[in-house]
Amino acid sequence: MRFARFAAVLLSMLLTAFMLPVSAQDTVPLSGETLTVYSGRSEDLIAPILQQFTAETGVQIEVRYGNTAEMAAVIMEEGDNSPADVYIAQDAGALGALAQQGRLLSLPSDVLERVPAEFRSDDGLWVGLSGRARVLVYNTELLTEDELPASILDLVNPEWAGRVGWAPTNGSFQSQVTAMRLLIGEDATRAWLEGMVANGTVPYEGNDAIVQAVINGEVAVGLVNHYYLYAFLADNPNIPAANYFFPGGDPGTLVNVAGAGVVSTSDQPGLAQRLILYLLGNSAQEYFATTTNEYPLVAGIEPSVELRPLADIEAPEIDLSNLSDLQTTLEMLSQTGALP
Repeated sequence: MRFARFAAVLLSMLLTAFMLPVSAQDTVPLSGETLTVYSGRSEDLIAPILQQFTAETGVQIEVRYGNTAEMAAVIMEEGDNSPADVYIAQDAGALGALAQQGRLLSLPSDVLERVPAEFRSDDGLWVGLSGRARVLVYNTELLTEDELPASILDLVNPEWAGRVGWAPTNGSFQSQVTAMRLLIGEDATRAWLEGMVANGTVPYEGNDAIVQAVINGEVAVGLVNHYYLYAFLADNPNIPAANYFFPGGDPGTLVNVAGAGVVSTSDQPGLAQRLILYLLGNSAQEYFATTTNEYPLVAGIEPSVELRPLADIEAPEIDLSNLSDLQTTLEMLSQTGALP
């Protein structure tokens, strides 16, 4: 039995190696090396699968955690002296910003082609690892679905004063605002942010805090990623909360990705590519599906909970590669008072 398990692990490692481009295979040892990862994904979400990569390959991972925008800014500030090999982002916008600044290396086709074209960079500089939809989580004891707004833009109306939670410091929310700028224009987005602030929208540090506030009835609804609710449901299936998808291609139902790219200053790009390929392998994709309740992006891996299929979400049509102008979004959030 022990030999069978060893043989299975060895076979998996060999298959992974053969999927890499020749240059990557030539430069990737199984152990004795270290990769430096800058992660905009929180430690509790990404650390377990990085630890699994180390256990299977012997490659050590040194991780610097921060929010997605901060980690992208650090890489830009460090410039040619950045020690980062891989950047993992909570959203496509920050990856696009680094790509525009020439801070990401091209990925080989066998990495890129593992996910659908809409979930990777048009110029091959980053790739999505998992999918997430923006939703409105609501308290089912306070509201029925029929009472929810038809559009995210309606949350500025007087009936929602003081009843909405948001997390302006969160990378996914910032990408949603960037998408709004592209979909409805700069002036309309600024007016929406000003209206939300004036309407007493309650700020929280992150999505978990918003969902908890909705469950507690502190606010009636909150703008979050879809998967945060499922962690609460796993602990208590009877909590009074549900996700709502805005209909009709509304900007409130943006489908975004967590993704990764190889930083241009990496002195071991083959090994960095191997880590990204591992994150697109069956084991990691099943982890994203079962542990974080995200949408796996690789064919053949199914979500672990009854998520609305990606094809059934009435998401706005937008090229995720265009969510790169994070700086203007941050300035707008600050100018409108959404960010302190």
